[in-house]
Amino acid sequence: MNLESIKNQLQELSFIGMLGSIETELEVAKKNDWSFEDLISKLLQTEKEFRDEILILRRVKAARFKKRASLEDFDWAAKRGITKQQVMDLMTLKWVEQSRPLLLIGQTGVGKSYLAEAIGRHACNKKRSVLFKDSTELFLQIQEARRLNRYLSMRERLSRVDILIIDDFGMRKLSSTEAQDLKELLEIRSLTKSTIFTTQLPLSHWNEVIEDEVIIEPIIDLLEHSSIKFEMKGESYRKIKAKKLDQQSQNP
Repeated sequence: MNLESIKNQLQELSFIGMLGSIETELEVAKKNDWSFEDLISKLLQTEKEFRDEILILRRVKAARFKKRASLEDFDWAAKRGITKQQVMDLMTLKWVEQSRPLLLIGQTGVGKSYLAEAIGRHACNKKRSVLFKDSTELFLQIQEARRLNRYLSMRERLSRVDILIIDDFGMRKLSSTEAQDLKELLEIRSLTKSTIFTTQLPLSHWNEVIEDEVIIEPIIDLLEHSSIKFEMKGESYRKIKAKKLDQQSQNP
């Protein structure tokens, strides 16, 4: 069988990683006198790396992130109420293995959403499924699912994802139905999945947006005892960026 026939078969079998590297690897194998086993091992490794990369790209796309957040661009110099070591501990994803929620609490602009997305992107790289949802958007979509009699199927999808990021929680009061939906979702997810909340409200103030005492009590109980909490502080990223731009314009 000649090389073109092999490439055609790789194409038919969707071994795209191998297809793109086989000519180069054959040349390297001949030059370095590789064994047959060495060559096959290298080609399989290339195929696996290609498929892993495609899987990560699909997970990132499915997550619907809002920014292009990464830890490399995180402002470690600013005192945010969370240390670099604590963030590194979060990046081990042990809390995900333990199905623990994560609460990032702080005023607007301190980097809560950015850090949540950076964690989510890192989790995608570790082959975890992630979904990023603005809180208002999430409840509107659940409301629409109810109208179309698709609520249960939507709740099932939200329950399956490894990490659900609910961004800007507490920007408005929840109706009794929305609060009940949140309670049910958290109870289901608490068994095997993790949820990240970014919010300006400490748990002690969640009754300001969830007024039903019967519903708020199990939500607080679940999050109070099982979640990891960080109260983030510091000056707004937007203000810091504006200052830097002003300095640059003054010192061209």
